[in-house]
Amino acid sequence: MSIYEYVEALCEAAKKASVPLSVSSGETRARALLLMADELTAASDEIIAANGEDLAAAKEAGIGEGMIDRLMLNERRISDIANALRTVAELPDPLGVDEEYIRPNGLKIRKMRVPFGVIAMIYEARPNVTPDAAALCIRSGNAAVLRGGKEAICTNRVLVKHLRAALEKAGLPADCVSFIDDPTREGTNALFDMKQYVDLLIPRGSKGLIRACLQNSKIPTIETGAGNCHLYVDESADLDMALTVAMNAKTSRPSVCNAIETLLVDEKEAAAFLPVFAERAKGAGVEIRGCDVARKYIPDARPATDKDWDTEYDDLIIAVRVVKDVDEAMEHIAKYGTRHSECIITQNTERATRFQKEIDAAAVYVNASTRFTDGGEFGFGAEIGISTQKLHARGPMGLREITTIKYEIDGNGQIR
Repeated sequence: MSIYEYVEALCEAAKKASVPLSVSSGETRARALLLMADELTAASDEIIAANGEDLAAAKEAGIGEGMIDRLMLNERRISDIANALRTVAELPDPLGVDEEYIRPNGLKIRKMRVPFGVIAMIYEARPNVTPDAAALCIRSGNAAVLRGGKEAICTNRVLVKHLRAALEKAGLPADCVSFIDDPTREGTNALFDMKQYVDLLIPRGSKGLIRACLQNSKIPTIETGAGNCHLYVDESADLDMALTVAMNAKTSRPSVCNAIETLLVDEKEAAAFLPVFAERAKGAGVEIRGCDVARKYIPDARPATDKDWDTEYDDLIIAVRVVKDVDEAMEHIAKYGTRHSECIITQNTERATRFQKEIDAAAVYVNASTRFTDGGEFGFGAEIGISTQKLHARGPMGLREITTIKYEIDGNGQIR
């Protein structure tokens, strides 16, 4: 069997499995998630052993520490994954009547929220995406076809094996969750061609991955993930708050897409803020790359180039630029931002309102860390991705964002 035939058979099986899943009860789908959580918890040792193989291969390949952190699973992270599945199971069923009304001609119209059918995901090193995506798809009545990166292939094999076992225990087809066990480009290109079976494609990962999906997929695709996020310290900012928020947004987990990559500082606060920030940042292992003005206050910072303003580091590196005012800060964000998450630290209500209204991004913060752009933190239990586009969903995508609309109309012989 060729790779194309293998992917086609897998997607066809997912399409068939999506039918009984779409009409299953909310209770059945919730129970499947609880069983998934129990399966993964019980299999912790097996998952960690498989993950160890992936970590060893990644280190041998010279993969950076940021990617290693994304790849690594331990007992705490597996417990967090299981708890996220249980949280999603407890959320209200997203399927069913959204609205109903009767027209003057007597037609009874029900606007129903229904699954897309089959959702495919292509993602890179983070194996926690596998159970998160599977859980959100199953809870919303969608079958999932998952294609993880080669970096996590051993981990994903074990995760999917146990997710499928849980589905069977719940009385649902195992093919409601499938894994393309082929990390080659040929396998990915085959998936791009599966519009007959797959209703929606969601890529999660680098700019290059997302660009490849948008340019080559015949399946409708949602643009997600790339996070060149900024924090702007306004002239009226509480500098203690700015320092705390900036450090959290950069260092709490630098490998994720909601971490900041660029710090913009008003020129009126640069002398007071930047030396203190630099001392704290360097103490946390952060490499600073600064504009000419910023380097006057941080002499050992590396010179920043245009490439730095445009880079999502996913690492303990930050670009720092001193700007004239909020207008220059917003111009910089408009030029280099990826419409993910942006933040202003300010005590000025007018500038806070301007920043939130004028910045074109999925999430715009005033006086809070960009690290909150997350399905769990937004109350969605988990997320299947963070959309940076405007159709049909934007920001963290939870259950509602991976359903669509169907109208059911009851009549009594009406004609037009």
